[in-house]
Amino acid sequence: MQAGIFSSEKTRSRFRRPLQEVAAPNPYLPSMRSTTSFVRCSSSRQNKKEKENPSVASPSKEAYRKYLAEALMQNRTRILAFKSKPPAPVEGVFQEVCSDNTSSHQSKPAKHQRYIPQSAERTLDAPELIDDYYLNLLDWGSSNVLSIALGNTVYLWNATDGSTSELTTVDEDYGPVTSVSWAPDGQHIAIGLNSSEIQLWDSSSIRLLRTLRGVHRSRVGSLAWNKNILTTGGMDGVIVNNDVRIRTHIVQTYRGHQQEVCGLKWSGSGQQLASGGNDNLLHIWDISMASPNLAHNQNQWLHKFDDHLAAVKALDWCPFQSNLLASGGGGSDRSIKFWNTHTGACLNSVGTGSQVCSLLWNKNERELLSSHGFTQNQLTLWKYPSMLKITELIGHTSRVLFMAQSPDGCTVASAAADETLRFWNVFGTPETPKSANKIANAGPFSSFNHIR
Repeated sequence: MQAGIFSSEKTRSRFRRPLQEVAAPNPYLPSMRSTTSFVRCSSSRQNKKEKENPSVASPSKEAYRKYLAEALMQNRTRILAFKSKPPAPVEGVFQEVCSDNTSSHQSKPAKHQRYIPQSAERTLDAPELIDDYYLNLLDWGSSNVLSIALGNTVYLWNATDGSTSELTTVDEDYGPVTSVSWAPDGQHIAIGLNSSEIQLWDSSSIRLLRTLRGVHRSRVGSLAWNKNILTTGGMDGVIVNNDVRIRTHIVQTYRGHQQEVCGLKWSGSGQQLASGGNDNLLHIWDISMASPNLAHNQNQWLHKFDDHLAAVKALDWCPFQSNLLASGGGGSDRSIKFWNTHTGACLNSVGTGSQVCSLLWNKNERELLSSHGFTQNQLTLWKYPSMLKITELIGHTSRVLFMAQSPDGCTVASAAADETLRFWNVFGTPETPKSANKIANAGPFSSFNHIR
């Protein structure tokens, strides 16, 4: 019976076209609210018009008005009038205070509150998306192309024109795909496989450049780039730095996790690496402390945190404070913690009430976005550092496993176990780019053809 159900579901998913737009099943509520707002606005405008353009008074009312004016005003044009010039205001402290307050209010206008749509801007179908908390199957590159792994296949969705293409489908013996990560140049992409191999692809030519073997003993569920260094984390608990420019690519190995490494994130400076594992541990590694000559039992981490009570997958470095890291715990922990990675202090811990699957900082405002599992499967936007909830975005019907941020920092893509990919305009509209001289960046693959 179960096999029949599974085969029928597999047959249905085969006829679904990946990354095709999904029609909203319910009426578009914001438009209904907009209609209500329009009616109220029209009513208020009508009232305002009635006040600004009163109807012409009847002759009897006009005569009565003149009678009142003569009786009460006694032919005066003003009720209150000074018979002599009013005294000049006293100069002194109070005048200076008032002027200072006036100038300060004028120099600091009230900040306009950003409108955050409560529904997804777009929803795409994502059949065969693996419901596995420990994997990382979604990434958004600097060229505005989003990559997502669905089963054994990696698809590319161009956010500029909405086109979809297939990058590769791996054999059953090597799949499924367990992680994807764009290189900083937005052209090359790394793919981690269940077989422990890592593939490097050129997305522009759809060409496999090389395969890294012998790095891990089991599946590779997490990837992170630091310029030309591709850092990989495996189910074997090992973290490896691979220099993709050279033939002998393994340059450093970090050992500290006892179970699968499910979260990897380099700091903006590229000096510190955060890693989270299924052993409930969070490690901070410093690149200056890494060496291929260290013994297996020698501690290499800068900090080791065991405060979380479940797996640590959700990690993100703060864009406006280089030593601030946010981490999220799994189903038995359900908290977001903030760390000063210079001192090793835990700055704050906030309970969320559900599994924390992913974290993203707003690049333009002091805000943090988190994605969650049971019971609401929501995205929550927090104000930092107060951690007051700004809004909750509801739409997914299963846990929101992965999030990725657009290059302009405004749109967030979320992929969930309900096999949908949704786009949220949660971080606002893009700022007008400032004119600046473009500096040529060779990228990590500039000398790839010279590898021997």
